[in-house]
Amino acid sequence: MHTELAPKFAHDPDAIEAAGLIQACVHCGFCNATCPTYQLRGDELDGPRGRIYLIKQMLEGREVTEKTQLHLDRCLTCRACESTCPSGVQYGHLVEAGRRVLDGEVGRIPELKFRRIWLNSVLPRGPWFALALRAGRLARPLLPRPLVRKIPTAMPVGRWPQRRHPRKMLLLDGCVQPAMAPAINAATARVLDRLGIELVRAAAAGCCGAVSQHLGFHQDGLDYARRNIDAWWPQLEADAEGIVITASGCGAQVKDYGYLLRDDPRYAERAARVSLLARDVAEVLAAEMPALRGLLRPVAGGTRLAFHAPCSLQHGQRLKDVVEPLLQAAGYELTPVADAHLCCGSAGTYSMLQPELAGQLRDNKVGALTAGSPVAIATANIGCLAFLQAASDTPVQHWVTLLDACLAG
Repeated sequence: MHTELAPKFAHDPDAIEAAGLIQACVHCGFCNATCPTYQLRGDELDGPRGRIYLIKQMLEGREVTEKTQLHLDRCLTCRACESTCPSGVQYGHLVEAGRRVLDGEVGRIPELKFRRIWLNSVLPRGPWFALALRAGRLARPLLPRPLVRKIPTAMPVGRWPQRRHPRKMLLLDGCVQPAMAPAINAATARVLDRLGIELVRAAAAGCCGAVSQHLGFHQDGLDYARRNIDAWWPQLEADAEGIVITASGCGAQVKDYGYLLRDDPRYAERAARVSLLARDVAEVLAAEMPALRGLLRPVAGGTRLAFHAPCSLQHGQRLKDVVEPLLQAAGYELTPVADAHLCCGSAGTYSMLQPELAGQLRDNKVGALTAGSPVAIATANIGCLAFLQAASDTPVQHWVTLLDACLAG
């Protein structure tokens, strides 16, 4: 699909990027078949092909309005369309670049603008988010039940291993996960410790930058990426094998650092290497499967478990059928999940900005996950975990905590 850039965009890097990415699109529409918002609304403009047309028209100088912005905002950036596209359109990069151009053309009403500023000010900053979460937990007895379900209860963390090993890997702690569910990273450290791998925290590392980027604060997102690279680099240069990431949304972002910082003369080379060394915890454990099998004490036969594969895992990182064998090795019987490729509606801050659509997607997903009467639901991303748990009576856990519980000894 060829795009003739309007003169005003001739030197706009975001517009040039978007126009280049559009060229791969051949108008086939296969993407609509796997787009969650198109499935709900049946509107071409709420599917990937329609959104690409809207971006193309904007780049060519056609008038854009708040309606254009609404259709792009409704996109979950789940990237299911990328898994389906026969032409290899990098839709995730395309829609992000298109949104940045559009934000310069169409302003937001003050209420929506403030909401985005507030989310960008709190969520990526771990201490601020931890303080807000603590206040919410203290206020739980005074809150209505629907709101109470959105506030996760504190869970036991367990010990962090103190043994030293020749093999070392770095950990991306993240921003919201250490406050919401610190047991996930602790469980990961214990599992890796049993395999002879030491998990090391880099004190200066923090948010991966995905929240800021998806909210439209692109430079903030790049700054978070640079800070993490600086924090990890000395140990990557020394003896760390790579970076372990337990939130699949963060993993998709870190693996994209090379692309995001490709034009930064100071960081391009290091960002590319960091992207190559970034590993979802499932990748790390899958590579250690023979040793892991010898350590596992499988659960009782017939223990049924539903696995929700986050979009950032199966579409963003293209890691399909990696977690499932690990859970099966631990003795779990995985129940079938209808439409497993569709998003649960969490999508970072999407559930807070588009609650109606997110709620419909979640209801559908919870129904699919619980149809097989599992004892628990496992997932690989903190956002999905919290969002699903708020609407499910079946416990929702990160899969690595289940694996940790099955370690012998």
